[in-house]
Order: sequence, then structure tokens, then C-alpha cells
Amino acid sequence: MRSLLLSTLIASMVLVGGAHAATVVGHYGTLGADGDVTAPPTGPLYGYVSTDGGIHGAGQISGVGGSNGSSFQSDAFAAGVGDTLSFFFNYVTSDGSGFADYGWAELRKADDNSHAAWLFTGRTKPSGDIAPGFGLPTVDATLNPGTSGMIAGAPAWSPLGGDSDSCFATGCGHTGWIESTYNILVAQSYTLNFGVSNWGDTDYNSGLAFAGARIGTTQIQVSNVGNSIPEPASMAVLGMGLMGLGLQRRRRG
Repeated sequence: MRSLLLSTLIASMVLVGGAHAATVVGHYGTLGADGDVTAPPTGPLYGYVSTDGGIHGAGQISGVGGSNGSSFQSDAFAAGVGDTLSFFFNYVTSDGSGFADYGWAELRKADDNSHAAWLFTGRTKPSGDIAPGFGLPTVDATLNPGTSGMIAGAPAWSPLGGDSDSCFATGCGHTGWIESTYNILVAQSYTLNFGVSNWGDTDYNSGLAFAGARIGTTQIQVSNVGNSIPEPASMAVLGMGLMGLGLQRRRRG
């Protein structure tokens, strides 16, 4: 049966590492090769967001909905007209069947946090292409490969928490690393934004890994790689609340 969490912790956190500051809601971290998620093509480490430990209402795309999730917003960076923004993504899910969890990446204008471009989407479905994600906004960037199916199976990946190496029905797995490139249209400051959301309930976690963000050949620091980052449980909590939601966990097969 479907279920909701007994309680959801609502928190807003700020990570600080050297000159870089980033805003996190929910569960964010950095990792190297871990289980089925290999090191990215750009180096040994990557950032990620996960629905495990996610916040009710976080990580959602407006109009799409969801239940609990997580999001990460980078510090602002400058970009000029025609500059090429590039990076890699890997969408990972232990959910399948009709439970359409999803992950996404968005470019936003730093001055007012408004939308500039969709850079990646991926969404769970029983079979076929997972990225770009069905029922999600059209991706403005170029993806390589242009469409991606799921590398099927119960994904082993520690950010999925207790759902690592688990699978609900068909559609579980990971996309592998997908490259996204986008040519900047307006010279100004931007932020990179990443999110992941459960959909329909809070069972069987999903996550989005991301790495190698660059403007041309200049690296954008979006995952605190190289800086000392506390684990999510020990991060500074700026706003917190507890919300009871009612419950019954979906049965595992």
C-alpha cells in the first residue's frame, strides 16, 4: 500500500566552503564512485541530492507536484553571451511501476531567482526513455545522448539510504552519466539549481548526481568538491519544523 512518512523534518541549510556558499533544502552531499554510480567523466567526485531524508514539498517543479524531496542551489556565477555551460548528470531510482519520481536541473537568474533554462530532466517509468523526463518541461540544453533509457536493476547507491539495492516493480535503475550543454543567451549572473522529488508517496527513494559544471573551460563550484563539508545531520539548521502526516509503508515485494 501507499504511504506517507510518520513525520517530515522541514529544514533550510547553508553550506560554506572557502569562498563558496550554497543553499540546500533536504539531503545533499558529495561522493566518489559508490555502488552502481561510477565516478563521473570529469573527475573522482560529484554532488548529489536525494529523496532519502527529503523535505515535504521540496525538490518539486511547479505544476508537476510530488511529495518529499531535496534541492541544491549554487552560489552565483557570471556568464557571457555565447558562453557554453556544460556538466554531467546521473538519475538513480529504486522506485518503478507507476510511481514517477523525477530529478531536474535548472539555470536561474541570480538577481531575481527567475527561470532562465531547463538543463536536464529525468523521470521514472516502467520502460522506455527516462531522460528527458515525460510530463516535465522541455529541456533547453543539448543532452548527450539525446535520450536515455534506464540501466535496469535494483540500484546500489548509498544516498538512497535503506532503499539502496532495492526495487519496487519495473523501472528501477540509473541512467548512467549524461552530458548537458547550453549556450548562454544573456550576459549576467546565474545560479545552477538541482532537485529530486518522490511522486505519489514517500516510499522508495530516488536521487540525482551531478558533476563537472563549467563555463567554457572554467569550472563552476557547485558541489563543494575540494572543500570540507559536514554530513547533512550536522549542518547548521536555519529553519526547522516538524509535520505529522499519517501512514503506512508500501509493502516490499
